[in-house]
Formats: sequence, C-alpha cells, structure tokens
Amino acid sequence: MRSFITGCLLCCSLYVQAQVVTYETAKKKAQSNFDNAVAAIREYRDDEAIHFLQEAIRIEPNFSDAYGQMGISYVTLKKYTAAIASFEKLKQLDSAGLRPAMLAYSRALAGNGRFADALQMIDQYLQSGKSKSPKAAKLKENYEFALKAATQVPFEPHNLGDGINTKDPEYFPSLTIDDKTLIFTRRVNGKNEDFFISQKDSVHWQAAKDMGEPVNTAFNEGAQQISQDGEMLVFTGCEFPDGKGSCDIYFSMKTKNGWEAPQNMGMPINTRDWESQPCLSVDKQTLYFVRETAGNGADIFMSRRLPNGRWGVPERLGPNINTPGRETTPFIHADNQTLFFASNGHPGYGGMDLFYSRRQPDGSWGPAINLGYPINTIDEDASLIVAADGRTAYFASDRTDSHGTLDIYSFELYPAARPLPTLYVKGYVYDAKTQQRLTADLELTDLESGFTLAKVKCNDSGQYLVPLPVGKSYAFNVNKRGYLFYSDNFTLPTAQTGTPPEKNIPLQPIEANATIVLHNIFFESKQITLQPASQIELDKLVQLLQDNPGLVTEISGHTDNVGSDQDNLLLSANRAKAVVAYLTQKGIAAERLRAKGYGETQPVADNNTEDGRAQNRRTEFKVISL
Repeated sequence: MRSFITGCLLCCSLYVQAQVVTYETAKKKAQSNFDNAVAAIREYRDDEAIHFLQEAIRIEPNFSDAYGQMGISYVTLKKYTAAIASFEKLKQLDSAGLRPAMLAYSRALAGNGRFADALQMIDQYLQSGKSKSPKAAKLKENYEFALKAATQVPFEPHNLGDGINTKDPEYFPSLTIDDKTLIFTRRVNGKNEDFFISQKDSVHWQAAKDMGEPVNTAFNEGAQQISQDGEMLVFTGCEFPDGKGSCDIYFSMKTKNGWEAPQNMGMPINTRDWESQPCLSVDKQTLYFVRETAGNGADIFMSRRLPNGRWGVPERLGPNINTPGRETTPFIHADNQTLFFASNGHPGYGGMDLFYSRRQPDGSWGPAINLGYPINTIDEDASLIVAADGRTAYFASDRTDSHGTLDIYSFELYPAARPLPTLYVKGYVYDAKTQQRLTADLELTDLESGFTLAKVKCNDSGQYLVPLPVGKSYAFNVNKRGYLFYSDNFTLPTAQTGTPPEKNIPLQPIEANATIVLHNIFFESKQITLQPASQIELDKLVQLLQDNPGLVTEISGHTDNVGSDQDNLLLSANRAKAVVAYLTQKGIAAERLRAKGYGETQPVADNNTEDGRAQNRRTEFKVISL
C-alpha cells in the first residue's frame, strides 16, 4: 500500500511540474518581468527583454508565453540556436500554443541552415490557417529555393581586426586595384557617418585614420567607392545644402596637395529622387549607382562619361539585373566584366541576397546568379566587393565575433563566382623628342571580342593606370592629336602572377620619317590574309589618316630569317599590300599609301631566339611627307 501511495504522489508531482503556466496563471513577479520585457521590445531593446524573460522563467519554469516571446526576441537578434531551444521548450509545454510563433520558429530553423525543417514548419502553419499569409508564402518560396540550390558554398569569413574595426559600425569597404588602400564608412559614436582610410603593409591593414576635411564634413557621408587608381572618390551625401534631392552622389579628386572639396555630380546623375551607392568602372568612364523612385522602387542605373567629360543620361540596367523588387549596392570588378549587386527581387534565401552577373559579348549583362548559402542567408546580405585578384572578397557583417555592431570581414570567394584576376600596367606618357610629359587617351581592347575594356586618360603629369585581366589578349593603344598613336599588345596567361609591368610610353610627333610598329596586325604563319583581330588596329590607322588628310605614308612588312631571302621578301611585300588594301577599302586615297616589303633585311632583335624572331616579324607605319 505504501509503495502504491508513493507512486501516486510521484505521478501527481510530475503532472504538476509539467503543467503549462500562461500569463494569466503566472505569479505576479513573473508577470511583472514579462511586462517589462514587452515594454523593452516595443523600444527595440530585445537584449534587455531576454533578461526579463529569463527572470520570469526562473520564477515560473513552465511559463509558455515567456518561452515563445524569448524565441521571437532571439530571432530578432539573429541568435537562431538559442531561438530554436526556446521554441522547442514551448512546443514541449504547449504544442497548440506554438502556432503564433511558427513563422519566427521557421526563420530560426532556416537561420541555422535547416531549410527542410523550416519548410515543414511553414507548411504546417499554412495548413492550420484559415486565411492566406503572404509573408508565410514568401518564406515558403525562400526555403524551397534553398532546398533546390542544395549544396553549400565555401565560406570562411575573417574579421579584419582592431586596425579597421571598432565598437562603432564599419561598412561599405572599397579598395584600390593594387590592394594597398582601403576606404570605408564608420558611423562615429553611432551618429555621424565619416570616411576612414587604411594602408596595407605586406600583410596587414594599418590602423585606419579619419580622412578629415574637406571630404568629411558635419553632414553624413557614406556609401563611398575609391576608384581603382586611387585618384577619385565617389560617395553619397544626404541633405547636403547643394543637394538636388534627399540623397545625391558627390565626387572628390585627389591631387598632389590632397583631396579636393567634394562636388555634386549634378544633372543628369542627381535628380529629385534618391541617388546613392555609386561605383566607378576601372577606367572611370562608367558610373553605376542606385536610384529609388516612387513608381519603380530601387534599381541599378549606369551612366557613361561623354567625350566632353560630362556624364550621359543614366540608363536602367536590363531585366537580368533589375526586377520589380529592390536592387542595391552595385560593384563592378576591376575586370570590367563582372557585376556584383544585392536584390530581393531575384529568387533567394530571404531578405536581400548577393548576386553576380557576367558581361556578355554584346555588352549586355547575363543572368543574375545567386552567390549561395551561407554567403547569403535568410537575413539582409548586401555590399560585397572583390579585390583585383578575383578571389578576396570583403563585406560588412554583425557576426558574433564582431567588435560591437557591423565589422568588415574578408573571405576567399569560391572559384565559380570569381571575376578574372586583374593586373595592371602603369607608367607615364611623354614626347619622344622633348621628353615632356603628355596627357593622352589610352584604350585597352579585347582582341577576341573587340570589346573596349578600358578608356583611360592620363592625369596632368602624364601618369596612367590600365587594368589587365588575365587569360586574354589585348590591343593597347595610346592616342594624342598631333602624334602617331602608340601600339602594344598584352597576352596574359590565366596563371599570370607577379609584379604588374611598368611602361613609360614615348609618342612620336607627326613629322617626316616618324615611324611606329603596329603590334596588333596579325597574319597566320607564312600567310598574307589579315586575321580578324587586326581590325582594331587597322581602324586606328584609318582614323589617324582621316584626322591628318595631308599624310603620305609607307606601310612596310618585315620577317624573321626563317626561310629563303626571296620568299621572305615576297611575303613581307604581300602583307604590306594587304594592309594598304584594307585602308583603301575604308576610303583612304591610294596615292597616300605605299606598300613596301623588306623581308629579313631590317631586324630589330636577335633572330637566334623565338622572342627575337617574333619582334622581327612586324608591320610598320612611316610618315613620308605631311
């Protein structure tokens, strides 16, 4: 009998302990803590709310309402593992009371990468509801997308450390092409946004410094990008006295005396609408930015610099980029062929996701490709940049190892999403006779596609920087009125690494006997038919002759010493004639053109090496008279 009574008492005790405690049945102290938590939540103080809820649960261990509210607050704070534990306890205590928390519960599961469980939770929610829930339907789409994507991508972010990150939020990183200068936005004391700059030694980023006046002001400056050559800063200024709308795009130029006072980019870039998040192409000839309008939301636009230096009318990027949703934070890589951006309109994991698109041969943008999980998550993911090496990415996040709020991190981008690694050539342009520095126009053109990758203008000191994405062959031309153009060729294997080349470029004044080598005129071995890639350089010749209608010229062919003298003489003459034929077809008068073959008689390098023989196989352009 005694054993039976003891057993009954034990069963009763277990039943009492498992009894659900709601707000109505909770002790007054537990209710008071719950009320304090609700008040804190209304003021967006979820950390404090959790403290009150934990105290309520200490008083009432089976307080189901407290567990449910604590799970929701943990989701708000993106502490998904803790949220799942709270929801599991709620489910154990009161499975019927779980329904109001199902959406938050599913987000916690998805936040931990458990997309199948999250989808199951959403399905249960939708099946148990009497009315449709657009929010639940959108979450269901996100989870189904995640399951379809299936595999995770490699992602190991590293905090940039104390030199860059502080207790204040740091975000919008931007880099120069040499990976030595980092500029980012910091919200100082949680209030004013200013720009900070850091220089990199061989390994580490040095302590960031306030860029100071005139770039930083009493107003908020943010969403900036430093040009690849480090000489131009574009950024967003909001509520500036000279603004066209709420937020406008500004720029500042770097001189030998420091940064100039920022200037509003003016019409047609800035309007009465919201313009923000500018990004320059590597040659500073194209500006990408975000414009938000009442009718179309936030879309990515581009504007090209006109020959007079002004900016053209912005064009909205096509449907592969822009959607009825929001598109933001455009970043064009140094290869000028890969665009990264954020969107909530393309299929994704939830919130804003990061995407990339490749430029197509016709200049349009290809399909938007989601960067994948866990780079993208159920939360807002935006503002990613990739260094010129194509593999090192930077972004801002409030991860658990941050210094307080948003910090800047780096990670190695997985191979399929990488842009072309991009080197660069730099130097200065000068007059071949006087040695005086010259301003000139430089063009880099993909020989295969004919796409002009970069159009660069020298600065006042004649200095230039031109990007060189690896894995392609390029025609490199330098032009200035009154001079013969300079021609060069770069072929960079995919595995090309090392120190970028420096090339100081002499330009020949247009005068009698001035001569240039046409490095981008191509023939098959022992053939006289011009290859298609020659058209880029040939058209430069056409333009030069049209701009200087009095020029009489000689086109000469030269060979190496392989083969007989007579064969080489004939081959070189016929190649020169092929060039002349192209020019006359383009409207250049035949009497202005002379074709001459010199065979192997005028070598410029040693014929005993392959490199020397390649230099000797050439086409030259010579001024006979003006």
